[in-house]
Amino acid sequence: MLVLLIIFMVTAPMIQQGVDVNLPQVVATELPAQTDLMVISVDRSGRVFLGNSPVPLETLAEKLEAIYRRKGAKEAFLRADRDVPYGVVVRVMAEAKRAGIERLGMITEPPREP
Repeated sequence: MLVLLIIFMVTAPMIQQGVDVNLPQVVATELPAQTDLMVISVDRSGRVFLGNSPVPLETLAEKLEAIYRRKGAKEAFLRADRDVPYGVVVRVMAEAKRAGIERLGMITEPPREP
């Protein structure tokens, strides 16, 4: 299961969202784009978003549960600005787990050409 999580962390697709985050850069194979993915974003100031909608961290688990009750699949992707403190990212991951998310992929940015 850990290997699967690492693979998702390294190969998660770059998804365009309206939340401005400065993603970490990683060399990885790009996955085909999917349009129905749930993306949790954390911007530089630590604000949390579901898609493009801001969500207080305290209500993130409840909102995710409601979404996945309708969808059925329990998979999400996390886009966190590289300058967000590690503790904030861990709290978001904990809330996703509390909501019953079974797979949480990490979205990164490919390295820029010099």
